[in-house]
Amino acid sequence: MISVEHLSKIYGSTPAIQDVTFSVEPGEIVGFLGPNGAGKTTTMRILTGYLPATSGSAKIAGYDVHENSLAVRQRIGYLPETPPLYPEMTVEAFLYFVTRLKGVPAGDRPSKVDAALKRCNLLEKRRVLIRKLSKGFRQRVGIAQAIVHDPPAIILDEPTVGLDPRQIIDVRNLIKSLAGTHTIILSTHILPEVSMTCNRVTIINQGKVVATNTPDNLEASLAGGSGYELEIEGNSTAAQQQIQRVSGVRVVEPIATTEIPANRAVLRVVSEPGIEPGKEIIATLVSMGIGVCEMRRTRASLEDVFLRLTTQEKLEDGANAQSAHFVNATATEEKQKEEVTP
Repeated sequence: MISVEHLSKIYGSTPAIQDVTFSVEPGEIVGFLGPNGAGKTTTMRILTGYLPATSGSAKIAGYDVHENSLAVRQRIGYLPETPPLYPEMTVEAFLYFVTRLKGVPAGDRPSKVDAALKRCNLLEKRRVLIRKLSKGFRQRVGIAQAIVHDPPAIILDEPTVGLDPRQIIDVRNLIKSLAGTHTIILSTHILPEVSMTCNRVTIINQGKVVATNTPDNLEASLAGGSGYELEIEGNSTAAQQQIQRVSGVRVVEPIATTEIPANRAVLRVVSEPGIEPGKEIIATLVSMGIGVCEMRRTRASLEDVFLRLTTQEKLEDGANAQSAHFVNATATEEKQKEEVTP
């Protein structure tokens, strides 16, 4: 449904995005992530026909964004970070205005507007002036204008910014309800939203795509396998040495904490991918007479992945970014494996 190939945008001698390539399948929700200044907004503005690209191509629903700009705009819904609203219009009048802009036939406009109002829980606000609405309701109107013409592709830039927790849940459920019948690109800084909403994630940093995968696969790639945190009682140095000898254990390291008694310690264990040595670890500690006060599985979050990939890019300063996809999340491994290009 959405295809981006080798897209670049250069301002003078400064590249905003470079060789960006990704795709979004029909009915899929893809999270588009990146730090401030990474090129997210530039990419979305090119996809919506707001900006021309310097090179490369982008197609939506089979239409080239540059060559068939009008056809593309009729087939997308776009919510920028600041919703494009007319405060002196009522909610209903504004949505009718948008349907005319999008070329919706006159006979279809009432049903389209009613459907958008219902989907965004705006029926009770249909005759209220937009300037009198709260921040949350204005955001809902912004989403309503993006979907009122029932487009096959929807691009949402920070749709939950400024909303309270209840409103965030409502918007999240709305976005998920659009999946299947609509193809969605969702840009947000709220990473848990991506894990709960998106099928896949594309991470962009310094104008380049550095990772594309499902949230689960990205988290697994950073974790490097199963992980555990152990709170033990006894000789922690000897325990660390013996756990390191367990088959499938990659790294064992102490975690500094002041929230446990003086005779206890917390160890972090990272195992090889596809191996779960938890039973062997417990057996080893019991045989040593080490008390196991707590053992829990740990896993890298999408936030860990995001920070590692975007920070790694800055450190490498032009080195091969693909190596950042599968860097193990331990300081010991980093010293052994990471190379920083001078």
